[in-house]
Amino acid sequence: MEQISTETALDAIPLALFLLGPGRRVRFANRAAREMFGDIPAQAPFVRVLRHPDCLALADAALRGQAPDETEFTVRHPHPATFRARATPLTGAALLSLQDISAEVAAVSMRSEFVANVSHELRSPLTSVLGFIETLLANPEAPPEERKRQLEIMQGEARRMNRLISGLLSLSRIEAEEKLRPEAPVRPAALLRDLCATLRPRAEASGRALILDCPQELEGLEIPGDADQLTQLFVNLVENALAHGGDSDVIVSLGRADSAPGIAGPVACVCVADDGPGIAPEHVARLTERFYRADPARTRSAGGTGLGLAIVKHIVARHRGRLRIESAPGRGARFRVFLPVFPAPRTA
Repeated sequence: MEQISTETALDAIPLALFLLGPGRRVRFANRAAREMFGDIPAQAPFVRVLRHPDCLALADAALRGQAPDETEFTVRHPHPATFRARATPLTGAALLSLQDISAEVAAVSMRSEFVANVSHELRSPLTSVLGFIETLLANPEAPPEERKRQLEIMQGEARRMNRLISGLLSLSRIEAEEKLRPEAPVRPAALLRDLCATLRPRAEASGRALILDCPQELEGLEIPGDADQLTQLFVNLVENALAHGGDSDVIVSLGRADSAPGIAGPVACVCVADDGPGIAPEHVARLTERFYRADPARTRSAGGTGLGLAIVKHIVARHRGRLRIESAPGRGARFRVFLPVFPAPRTA
């Protein structure tokens, strides 16, 4: 059997490994370490690779022959990262391994933040409902008008919780399918026409118009997609414009382009636009975060859950598309969705 050198074996290990000699000098760094930290000169002090005191103390303990130990630490330069380090003493040396656990730490943080946000969002309406139930039980002889008012508030809060739970379930389903690219042919022109017909009465009830701009030559345009999710995507964008576009009409337009940033080949472009109050620049980049609201009071009063644009982002990602948001105070908002299209119209 062919003998394998120690260095070759260490290069095959995906963890970043450093063989340290006296004075914490690097005798050897495997391929994963070199890819993570760049070329490391022979006998270079390890402090030139990482300066974190916890990591250095771990290495020193192993060089003194202490039992194997591990620690976790975060560095800020050259970029933020969290590592799990383990040092094992050897004869006259120490073997130090570094595992980048930044994604794992971020996932834990996101889960904790998500649970906290959901708890906060549910606590307010639930507290309101419980309060009114206690009031009704304590005052069974309350006037019918007062009982009706309290029951209507309870109904509104219960509907708010139901919308929130429905949004969370939708988001969970979309995330579970995000890596499965849909391939069924969908005609965006027909989808947008049906959607606008459904939502137009809501716009007209508030004295506004919902206008569809769809050129005749794009009627046969097809994209690979999930029709239900694409409907949800554009419903969310139109409802967002109706809720936050002030007194402005809402215009939904369909176009086609030969390319778009990050997408190879021709694309369909759907734009949902309004000329309302617009969005401040510091909010635009965060609009697709879960539960993020540029104007929390107005969003809640309009029945929003803070999940609509997060759902939009994940549906666009599943369809390998791109979302672009353009807005400024006093200049309205433009939400553009770019989606890959089939090379040519398919025949039925």
